[in-house]
Amino acid sequence: MKSVITTTISAADAAGRFPTSSDLESVQGNIQRAAARLDAAQALASNHEAVVKEAGDACFSKYSYLKNPGEAGDSQEKINKCYRDLDHYMRLINYCLVVGGTGPVDEWGIAGAREVYRALNLPASAYIASFVFTRDRLCVPRDMPAQAGVEYSAALDYVINSLY
Repeated sequence: MKSVITTTISAADAAGRFPTSSDLESVQGNIQRAAARLDAAQALASNHEAVVKEAGDACFSKYSYLKNPGEAGDSQEKINKCYRDLDHYMRLINYCLVVGGTGPVDEWGIAGAREVYRALNLPASAYIASFVFTRDRLCVPRDMPAQAGVEYSAALDYVINSLY
């Protein structure tokens, strides 16, 4: 799984060199932010069902046409799949916070997502709206400490930008 540490080691190994000072500074920064990332991961894990429900509700509120016949949410089964997908992404975001890199979401969430959404007539914009709502809804310190909120928001921004 890709993280700052594994990426740094892999790049140095591929070049047949030791990690540079710059490489090590990057790893050090990643390690220094680990406690905040773990705070964010813990907060998300302890409240993920509510986060997913609010994100999905926001999506269907903004794009109410999705429940029309022939659309991506025209049955309870399809609506449930949307919430399932949001839960999957939130789990991947949690994994990214734990490992300190984008590897989990890159490998299991982004690769091919746009093509799958197009093929299934699922608008990526609806998922993006869910993640934007989740990011914007975050309240520090109610939901998590400030630095944890920064890490969580950055992970959400990465997913949002990847789906465009």
